[in-house]
Amino acid sequence: MIEEALLWAAQDPEPVHREAVDRLVAANDLDTIADLFTGRLSFGTAGLRAEMGPGPNRMNQRVVAQTTGGLLLWMHEAGSGTPTTVIGFDARHNSHKYARAAADVVAAAGGRAIIVDSALPTPVLALAILDQQADAGIMITASHNPPADNGYKLYLADGIQIIPPIDGEIAAAIDRVAAGEIVPDFETPTEVRVVPSDRWVETHRQAIIQLIPGPERDISVVYTAMHGVGGAPFMAAANEAGFPRPLAVPEQFQPDPDFPTADFPNPEEPGALDLALALAESSGADAVVAHDPDADRLAIAVPGPDGVWARLSGDQVGVLLADHLIRVHAGTPDKNAEQADTKPAVVAKSLVSSQQMEAIAEAAGVACETTLTGFKWVARPIVDQPDRKYLLGYEEALGYCVGGVVRDKDGISAALVAMQMLAALKSQGRTAADALEELDDRFGSYRTDSFSIRLDDGKITTDEILSSVLRNPPRGLAEPSKVVDLRVDGDLPPTPGVMVNYTDRSRVIVRPSGTEPKVKFYLEAVGEPEYAVASLRTLSEALTSRFTD
Repeated sequence: MIEEALLWAAQDPEPVHREAVDRLVAANDLDTIADLFTGRLSFGTAGLRAEMGPGPNRMNQRVVAQTTGGLLLWMHEAGSGTPTTVIGFDARHNSHKYARAAADVVAAAGGRAIIVDSALPTPVLALAILDQQADAGIMITASHNPPADNGYKLYLADGIQIIPPIDGEIAAAIDRVAAGEIVPDFETPTEVRVVPSDRWVETHRQAIIQLIPGPERDISVVYTAMHGVGGAPFMAAANEAGFPRPLAVPEQFQPDPDFPTADFPNPEEPGALDLALALAESSGADAVVAHDPDADRLAIAVPGPDGVWARLSGDQVGVLLADHLIRVHAGTPDKNAEQADTKPAVVAKSLVSSQQMEAIAEAAGVACETTLTGFKWVARPIVDQPDRKYLLGYEEALGYCVGGVVRDKDGISAALVAMQMLAALKSQGRTAADALEELDDRFGSYRTDSFSIRLDDGKITTDEILSSVLRNPPRGLAEPSKVVDLRVDGDLPPTPGVMVNYTDRSRVIVRPSGTEPKVKFYLEAVGEPEYAVASLRTLSEALTSRFTD
């Protein structure tokens, strides 16, 4: 292993990583060396993502180059002509450097590499793939991960992230490149083309403004970019769409890769929205809108009936958007019959997201697709069902795809539609809480919760947790009706996880994270409000007492 580390260091273009390997070898730190050099980063729910550092099991310039080389090798063997690859990056440490490394590999092989001149949101890059008619898209981002991390998201020509078996085929090609295989030339080496990021941001802005389903705009919003790249693009889009200018949280508006006010820059994390909530309360705003650092996720917070501000869950925002968009689609025919969209509609959600969306869609005669977790699956109906109008795809982890213009989650377009929805409710003298209560009245109460167990300490493994749930399902207020090992059974392609269904339609899903060393538990209770709350509490206590004590 030490020889492998020294060989890597000799070929590593980053001095800081060469020095780190030298220190580890001098200290004979075999455990850390084994961690860095055993295995290779693999494509998870959102591509490659890891702490930056030396070795094939970390994010670094060499891993980016090898990954891009593997992509080109796969494309060449798949019979691709001269490929065009668009490349974007966020404002994290080393993102620009990694993006340029990817572009240089594409150009050296004779491909057409187009890279932006400055950081931009992930959904802008995802749309640029379609706008530029590219063969692939690469986005260097770690989304909402801590400052030490970075990542590599890979899209193909359809604008959607790669899925099996393609991800496995590309991974095998990456291994071959890492082992020394030369990437075949498509043509003679070319120059990397650098384009202004503002050009792609403008294209994205014009596309998403068309998605806003109604005229209402009277809504006062406090906004946080969470030290990411969404600030300027979102403010420009909100202004052009006709909304009053949002009040930005100044401490979090400019991109900062160290995320000084948020140790974990994820709007889901406790404390991440404290500055925004304080500003909203002092300014008398109607809502808080928050993006994660690459602006593909959206969080909404509103004052409750008691006046206390709180973030809506991803499921709550998802069902509110679904109900709003389905109502508009079903109830507002175009005045010009020749231009009316007569396509039947479809919505989509991930397996771990609330079943309430299924009930809403069924009542309206709208198809609802349940997919595996991750937008590489949630966005699939956009291309797999071209005869249907894709209204919304969502997953409970604050991800929303409105209209299918961007074939990935897009926090900016979702924010505009959510603001219009809240403005429409305001014009009726209603709130988000009122709309959620109405959904409870129509479809029954659906209460969801989730928590995670990190596996860093090695006390318990993923397989041990899944086996425990399979053998002994957690007790709820109702009896388990079916226990499904999602690795070998179920209606969806095999995926790591276990699902427990109960006779009262409550549900528990346990699955490993696709981006971090942890296992996630998703709970949903169904019934009258008080019963659902009690049922959710019982399931949560049963699981936490088993796995967190």
